[in-house]
Amino acid sequence: MKILLAEYAMGTGMDGTFLLEGRSMLKTLVSSFARLGHEVTYLTSGPLLTEGNAIISREEDFRAVIEEEAKKSDAGLVIGPDEILAELTALIEDNTLNMGSTPEAVALCADKLKCTEALLMHNIAAPHILENTKGIKCVVKPRFGCASEDTYLTTTAEVPFGSIATEFINGEHLSVSLIAGEKTLPLCANKQLIEFMDVKDPLGLRVEYKGNTVCCSPPYKEELFKAAVEASRILGCRGYTGVDIVYDGTPYVIDVNPRPTTSIYGICKVMDVEIADLLLKNRLGELPRSVRMAAECSFTKEDFR
Repeated sequence: MKILLAEYAMGTGMDGTFLLEGRSMLKTLVSSFARLGHEVTYLTSGPLLTEGNAIISREEDFRAVIEEEAKKSDAGLVIGPDEILAELTALIEDNTLNMGSTPEAVALCADKLKCTEALLMHNIAAPHILENTKGIKCVVKPRFGCASEDTYLTTTAEVPFGSIATEFINGEHLSVSLIAGEKTLPLCANKQLIEFMDVKDPLGLRVEYKGNTVCCSPPYKEELFKAAVEASRILGCRGYTGVDIVYDGTPYVIDVNPRPTTSIYGICKVMDVEIADLLLKNRLGELPRSVRMAAECSFTKEDFR
């Protein structure tokens, strides 16, 4: 099959952490499809991978190139920032077989206010949105955003425009990686390395994601799986999905990412099947009942350099 893979940072020339993480996720996916014998095309503004066929793109023509290449492909998948991912996904959905979530599901998950309201409406534990934050320890984060960007632990009464405040859950930071669809397959639970950094910002302590230990097995793993599967079902997710959870005796769903996340980097090092096979079977065949992980795999952002 002809497979199109597009990752925003690689395809538009972004630099810094976003490029390092984006390149890692893209390389993982390209390599998996290539090992299965598929003809893989990926978008890049310059950096090249060791496998796959590179198509040069820039920020100004990224969308046009996706649309053009999608028409030539049998299936495609796009990764991008939350605020534009639904728009990019629609280019795949309208022109080839989309291995990811629908644009509608992506848009719902990207809006942290509407996403939280949907989860709470269906009795999924999630941090409540706070209107009055004065003197209350809470988390302030952009309504649209990813990777803990501009996220703070604070007691400030001021919430910046475009951000929301949620109650602070003091627990273990985890995530569940799964393949969502008609039959949802949990892949593994992961332990996130989250640090609260004192950067002398008036908003408070900055929340930073530093890395991950994938394929961990806490005694409450099945609780995590149940919450993640139900959250992805309610939100209409499809394909690779990452569900961020804080566990304090109850699994609180913090964020739902309807796209590949950095966890895929570690998972594909220890999983006994190809992630490419799971993505295609989710749309064209039947997912296996389970997958086997050889061991835990830990990584930090420095491993992407």
